[in-house]
Amino acid sequence: MIDRASAIAGAEFETGWATTVIRWRDPRVPLTAAAAAGAVAFAAALSVGGQALLTGAIAGGLAALIAACSLLVASVKSAADRTMALGARWMGGGAVIWAAGVALRPFAESFLVSFADLFVLLGTVVTAGGALIAADRKFPARIVLRHVTDSYLCAASLFLIGWVVALRHVYDDAADPAAFTLVMLPPMIALLVTCAVVPSVLTSRASSWLLALAGFGVLATMTVAGLAAGVARLDGGDPQVWSVMLAPVAFLLLAAVPWGPPARELDRSAVGNVVALVPLALVAVAACTWLAHLAGERPERPVTGVVVVAVSVVLLLLVRLFVVSAANMRLRGLVRLGERQLRELAESTGDVVFTSDYEGVVREIGPGVEVTYGYRPDELVGGSIFDYIHPEDVPGIQVALRAMHLDEDNTAPGACLIACRVRAADGTWRPTESVATRQVGGEDLMLVTTRDVSDQEALRNQVAHLTFHDGVTGLPNRAYFEERTREVLSGRTSGLGAANVAVIFLDLDGFTSVNDSVGHASGDYLLGQAARRLRGAVRADDTLARWGGDEFAVLVETGGEAQVAVDLAERLVRAVSQEPFRVADRDVALTASVGVAFSEDDMPAGDLMRNADVAMARAKELGGRRVEVFAAQMHADVVRRLELAADLQRALIEQQFAIEYQPVVDLATSRVTAVEALVRWWRGSVFVPPEQFLGPAEDTGLIVPLGEWILREACREVAAWRASSWDIGLSLNLSARQITAPRFVETVEEALTESGLPASALTLEVIEEMLVEDAEETIKRLSELRALGVRLAIDDFGTGYASLAFLRQLPVDMIKIDPSFVSGLGKDDTLTLLTRTIVRLGHDLGLIVVAEGIERPEQLELLKQMGCTKGQGFLVARPMAARGVDSLMRTSLTV
Repeated sequence: MIDRASAIAGAEFETGWATTVIRWRDPRVPLTAAAAAGAVAFAAALSVGGQALLTGAIAGGLAALIAACSLLVASVKSAADRTMALGARWMGGGAVIWAAGVALRPFAESFLVSFADLFVLLGTVVTAGGALIAADRKFPARIVLRHVTDSYLCAASLFLIGWVVALRHVYDDAADPAAFTLVMLPPMIALLVTCAVVPSVLTSRASSWLLALAGFGVLATMTVAGLAAGVARLDGGDPQVWSVMLAPVAFLLLAAVPWGPPARELDRSAVGNVVALVPLALVAVAACTWLAHLAGERPERPVTGVVVVAVSVVLLLLVRLFVVSAANMRLRGLVRLGERQLRELAESTGDVVFTSDYEGVVREIGPGVEVTYGYRPDELVGGSIFDYIHPEDVPGIQVALRAMHLDEDNTAPGACLIACRVRAADGTWRPTESVATRQVGGEDLMLVTTRDVSDQEALRNQVAHLTFHDGVTGLPNRAYFEERTREVLSGRTSGLGAANVAVIFLDLDGFTSVNDSVGHASGDYLLGQAARRLRGAVRADDTLARWGGDEFAVLVETGGEAQVAVDLAERLVRAVSQEPFRVADRDVALTASVGVAFSEDDMPAGDLMRNADVAMARAKELGGRRVEVFAAQMHADVVRRLELAADLQRALIEQQFAIEYQPVVDLATSRVTAVEALVRWWRGSVFVPPEQFLGPAEDTGLIVPLGEWILREACREVAAWRASSWDIGLSLNLSARQITAPRFVETVEEALTESGLPASALTLEVIEEMLVEDAEETIKRLSELRALGVRLAIDDFGTGYASLAFLRQLPVDMIKIDPSFVSGLGKDDTLTLLTRTIVRLGHDLGLIVVAEGIERPEQLELLKQMGCTKGQGFLVARPMAARGVDSLMRTSLTV
C-alpha cells in the first residue's frame, strides 16, 4: 500500500545506482507531466492510424483540452495576479474552442469553409486576446495604430514570400480561384492576428510574460497548421504529419508554463528596437523575393488578389513615410522653437548666448553681448572666444572643451560649467559663469550661455569680509584671529624654537565709562581711533584683530625672540596712553592693560590665547597701564578662583558660613556699646581666611546674597540681646556690589522689620574708595539708608583722598581710624600727630571717632588722652561667637 504523505511529498525514480527525487514544487514536475500527457496523446493518435488529419485532430484536441484544464486551474490559484488569471482564462477558452474546431474538421471536409474552420479561427482570435492580456501592455492610440499597420505589413510580406515560394503553384493547380481565396482566408487572418500579438509579447515586462510568450507560440503553430491544412485541402490530399503535430506540442508547453519557475526580470529595451525593424525587414525580403521571381520567371498573368496585397503594402509604406516625415517636420519645428525660446529666455535674464565650434570660433551671438560687455555682435562673429578670456583661464577651458568634443559619441547632450574672467570693452575683467552644451545631431557646434557674476562675486567678497572682519574698526575679528592662530601654530617647525609665536591681548582701561558718559556711538568712534593707533604700532607681518568689546589681540611671529613681543606690547601701551582721544568735543584719556603669552611645543591655539587673556586680566588687576607676561601660576590662580567661586555658591546653599562679633567699647567706661559682625567660612574642617574669599565673592556677585544673609542673621542676634535690656548696636561692612544691587535699601528695611532691631542701632560702614567710584549712585543709596534712620560710618578713614569733600555731602555719624595709624602710636611721631588730627576733626564735626586695631596698652592710653570715644582691637576684645558675646552682657572690659 502506497503512503499518501510520500505521494504528496514527491515521487522517486530509480535508474541504476542513482536515485532522482522530484517534488511537486520542483519546476521539472509540470514539464514531466506535460511530456507524459503528450506522450499519451500522441500514442492515442498514432494508435488510431489512418489519415494525418484525423491523427492531428485527436492529438490536437487532447493537448488543447489538457492545456485548457491546466490554465483554468492556474487561473484559480493565481487569482491575486489579475493579469495572469485573466490571460490564462482567455487562452484556456481559446484552446477549448480550437479543440472543438479541430475535432469537427475531419467530418466537414465537403465544405470549402466549414463550421470547423470558423471554430478554429475563433479559437485563434480568443487565444490571441489571452496572450495580449497576459502581456499587460497598454499603448497610446497612435502606437496601437502603428502596431496594426506593422502587423498588416508583416502578414502581407509573409504572404507575398509564401506566394512566390509555394502558394502560386497551389493557385495554378486549383480549379477555382475563388475556392483558393476562401480556403486561404482563415489562415491569413490567423497570420495577421499572430503578427499583431508579437510586439506586445516580446516587449512585455509583466510577471506573466512567459505565459504570453507560450500563447504566442501556440498562435504561430495554429497558423502553420491552418496553412498546411488549407494547402492540403486545395491539393486534395492530407497535410504532413509534422504540420498537424506542432500545435499539440505547443499546447502541452502552454499547459506546463503556469507551473514552472517564475519569470526573471530581463532587460528587453533592445527587443523593442528589433521589433520595430522587423516589418521593414520583412517588406525588404518580400520585395527582393518578388523581384527575383519577376526576373527569373517568364511573364505570366498577374493575380488580382496578390497585386492588391502588394499595392496595399506599397501604399501603406507611403502613408507611413508621409506620417514619419510630418512627425519629423513637427519635431524639427519644436526643436527650433525650443532653441529660440531658450535663447530668448536666456537673453531676457541678461545672459549672453552664442554658438561656437570646439576651437572657440564664434559662429553666432545674441545682442545681449553689447549690453553686458559693450561689444557689437558683428565684432565677435568669426573671432575666437579665447581672445577675450583671461590668459590664466584659457588652458583649463581648452581642456574642458576638448573633453566634450572627444565625448561626442555619447548620445546624451554633454555640458560643462566654466568659470572664467572675460575682458569687457572698457578693459575691465569681469567674472563670469558659462554653461557649454554639445548640440547633438547637428553641426559640430556647442551652445554657450554666459552670465556676468560681477555683482554676485562682489557680494560674496563682502560677505566673506564681514564674516571675518569687525564692522566698527575694520580689523579682522575674533573668528579670523582664531583661525589664523591655528594656521600659524600648525605650520611651525620645531627648529624655530618654542617661543617663536606670541599672542598679545590688550584691554582699554576705563572704556566702560566712555559708553556711559558719551554714548555707544561715540564709544565706537573711539574704538576706531584706538584701532588706527594700534595698527600703526604693529609690524606689517603681525595680525591685529578686535577680539570683542574694548579688547584687541595681536598675533606675533617672533622667530624665537621673546623680547620682540614684549617691546611690541610696550609700544601698544604707549600708543593708547600717549595722548587723549577726541570724542564728542571732549578729550578722553585712556590707558591699556596688556598681557603677553608665548607658545610652547604642541600647544593648542586655544590655550595660547587663553594664557594671553589671563595675563591681561592680571595686568588689569594690578592697576592697568602695564604689561604682564603669562606665567603658569597665573592660570593656576584663575582656576583656583573659579573653584573657589563654585565652592562659595555651594557654601551658601549648605550654610557653611558663620558670624563672629568683635566688640566695640567705650574707651572711657570700658563698656561694650556695639559689635561688628564679621563673616567666617569653615569649608568642612578647614578655616578659609576672609581675604581669600571676599574678593572672589565680590567679583562673582555672590557677595550680595552672602551680605543679605549676614545682615538678617546679625540683626536677629543683636535684636535678641537688646531684648534683654542691653543697649548694644550693630556695625556691618558694605561692598560696592551690595550698595548698587537692586532693592538693597528695601532689603535693609525688611531685615530691620523682621528682627525688630531699631534702625538707629544699625551702623553701615563704607570705605572711602566707594565714595569716589560711581559717587552719584553711591551717595543716592546711602542717603536713602540714612532716611530710614540707619547710621553711616566711614571705615579705614585717612587712607583715601576724597573723604573730607564727601563729609560735607553725607550725613555721616561716625569715622573709624584705619589700623595703620593706630599701629604707629607711641612709635612714629608723624602717625601720632595724624591720629590726633583725625580725632580732633571728628570732634569738631560732631562725629563719633572709633579707633581700630588697638593691640598695645600704650596705644589705648594715647587714644584716651586724645579724647577718642570708642575703640576695638585684639587688646580690647577678639572676635567671638554669639555665645561669647552673651557673657559680656552688662560687664566692662578691664585692660
